Amino acid sequence: MGAAIAVNEMNFDQEVLKAGVPVLVDFWAEWCGPCKMLMPIVEDLAVELQGRAKVCKINVDEAQDLAAQFNVMSIPTLFIFKNGKPVDQMVGVLPRPKILEKIQAHM
Repeated sequence: MGAAIAVNEMNFDQEVLKAGVPVLVDFWAEWCGPCKMLMPIVEDLAVELQGRAKVCKINVDEAQDLAAQFNVMSIPTLFIFKNGKPVDQMVGVLPRPKILEKIQAHM
């Protein structure tokens, strides 16, 4: 993968909840076509936002408990976490500027 950090139940607290910066979390799956369309945007944002925000990816097939915990019903679903709490949520493939705008609103 690229600059986005793969997250599961083992490292979720450390990577997402305890992060000192806003975190964009992409809930995705290997078989999901729209997720694959969103992947280059998410990876690109991970590089662009390095040091100011963190970008993580959660494979819902490998981390079903996390998907259930945040009521992820369809993918791709993007969450923005700040100070250990979800502060924004986006569902579906959104244009890069819209995602960036939402992250920047929480920085």
